[in-house]
Amino acid sequence: MKNIKTNDLVKLSFFVAIIVLLAVTPFLGYIPLGFTRATIIHIPVIIGSIMLGPFYGAFLGFVFGLTSLINNTFNPTVTSFVFTPFYSLGTYSGNFWSLVICFVPRILVGVVPHYVYKGMKKIKNNDVLALGLAGVAGSLTNTLLVMNFIYLFFGQSYAEAKNVAVSTLYGVILSVIAINGLPEAIVAGILTVAICKALLRYTGKPALQ
Repeated sequence: MKNIKTNDLVKLSFFVAIIVLLAVTPFLGYIPLGFTRATIIHIPVIIGSIMLGPFYGAFLGFVFGLTSLINNTFNPTVTSFVFTPFYSLGTYSGNFWSLVICFVPRILVGVVPHYVYKGMKKIKNNDVLALGLAGVAGSLTNTLLVMNFIYLFFGQSYAEAKNVAVSTLYGVILSVIAINGLPEAIVAGILTVAICKALLRYTGKPALQ
């Protein structure tokens, strides 16, 4: 039991290192898109959720959120106030809800894939299908929650920062989800299958507790 726990902690450290490496590498973990950033950091969180279980997955999601907080505080874009309470731009400033947006979706990215994978394995014992859907679900968890929380908590400020009318903001958010979120989800699904299948050859079964 002790050896299993030690082994899990080693794996956890490995995933944390990957997240930090992606976060500090320019144009890799956080990809500038002018007014905001795309990210691939959710992928090791998704894989960690499947391989290590929801508790460790949630911790990896927290680390993901922490890197986002630091990045948006010290290397901000126009809309960074939605991710950090420590950044202001003119009349736009972050607050407590910035922390909610920054951490809650990312923590859930480390939880949802585990249960999607576990549930799909019970319905149909097909690793490729289960892993792919878990990857897609994890990515969409991040995109859907972040974008909808932004609309809910910072709608007017976000619209003004992006220079769009408040009445059209949700349409803009839906376009971001469609143009960025769906391709990200597909890529996450493919990478989750490829990487997890490779890892499973060497580490055995993923956590299904």
